[in-house]
Amino acid sequence: MERAVGSGELRPGQPLPPMRELAASLGVNPNTVAAAYRTLRERGVIETAGRRGSRVRFKPATTGREELRVEVPAGGRDLSTGNPDPALLPRLAPALAAAAQAGDREPVLYGDDPVDPDLARIARADLDADGVPEGPLTVTSGSLDAVERVLLAHLKPGDAVAVEDPGWGSTLDLVPALGLRTVAVGVDDEGPRADDLRRALESGARAVIVTGRAQNPTGASVSATRARALRAVLREHPQTLLIEDDHGHGIVDLPLHPIAGVTTHWALVRSVAKAYGPDLRLAVLTGDPVTVDRVRGRQRLGPGWVSHLLQRAVVRLWTDGAVDRAAVAAAYRSRRQALIDALADRGVAAHGRSGMNVWIPVRDETGALARLLQSGWAVAPGARFRLDTPPGIRITVSTLTVHDIAPLAEAVAAAVRPSPARTYG
Repeated sequence: MERAVGSGELRPGQPLPPMRELAASLGVNPNTVAAAYRTLRERGVIETAGRRGSRVRFKPATTGREELRVEVPAGGRDLSTGNPDPALLPRLAPALAAAAQAGDREPVLYGDDPVDPDLARIARADLDADGVPEGPLTVTSGSLDAVERVLLAHLKPGDAVAVEDPGWGSTLDLVPALGLRTVAVGVDDEGPRADDLRRALESGARAVIVTGRAQNPTGASVSATRARALRAVLREHPQTLLIEDDHGHGIVDLPLHPIAGVTTHWALVRSVAKAYGPDLRLAVLTGDPVTVDRVRGRQRLGPGWVSHLLQRAVVRLWTDGAVDRAAVAAAYRSRRQALIDALADRGVAAHGRSGMNVWIPVRDETGALARLLQSGWAVAPGARFRLDTPPGIRITVSTLTVHDIAPLAEAVAAAVRPSPARTYG
């Protein structure tokens, strides 16, 4: 079954035979089939829906995320990727050359500190300025790598994780791929809803993942009021593992309102992907001493460390002011707000408080995608990002120009009418 899913022979969402029926057709004990199904669930390949039986997950761990994508027509514009604007990214050659020269003068060898001291100093100063609690630092290969390592440091297969819905598709796929269960927490423009989080924790969720700013796909940003409400909920469940993802650092002009400090175990991760380039594959992780120590220990037994060439290059980019954070944030805000305003003028509700994406609730996701494609615009299907949330589409505004706004808004309005009155989540 796993090979068939990987090859596409079994499609996402396809029903699977009942266990007793499959056991009879294969001539094996039903317990053998039950054990196989259990293993497939733990690997994130299939899911069980009670009496409705088992089916291939709509995003199985054995299938690349490109499975849920749209084909951009010739001459069309691709607004589905979630990528930053290449024109706003810094040139990497000078920073990498400087890092290589430093490596030539002082090579990094086995047994050296895995974290560059200059990177630790600069990152800690930024975290302090944003009110993030004191804690040790380590470096991972991006945000998702950090999230995976923190989850594995504390949880075991079968444990439940509260996740934002709609939320980052990679997180929604990662959790079941690790043998964990997702529990949906609704999101509005101010972040995860406190009442939904309380219900998730009371139902047994042992961890929660929160995006502080530039939430993907909705652009939500945790407000000061919402942060207080979430902290109040977590005080009632102090053993919850809290993971905060601040991937919007450097591209958002809204302040971070960290939640950390009320649970025993916590972690906050900051990636440089959106501000400096996805290919740098670097994120700074801080947290409580036990969590960071477990992540470092497991990392030592695998990749060892993140290359100091990359760490030193990031230090150079930070210290040289290669990215004007305020200007980048203003550029994304301008493009995002222009599209939201143009859609509002046409009676279409849209969300995008921060970051580079706009989320639009729709009644018919497939129809809206198809009509937009016919108009020459490719956007991301909301199915990439949803668990229980109603349909929607995500538009990445990174490369939009002032001349794109009106024709895009007109195309979206024509594609989604009538626009649903309710908000997402």
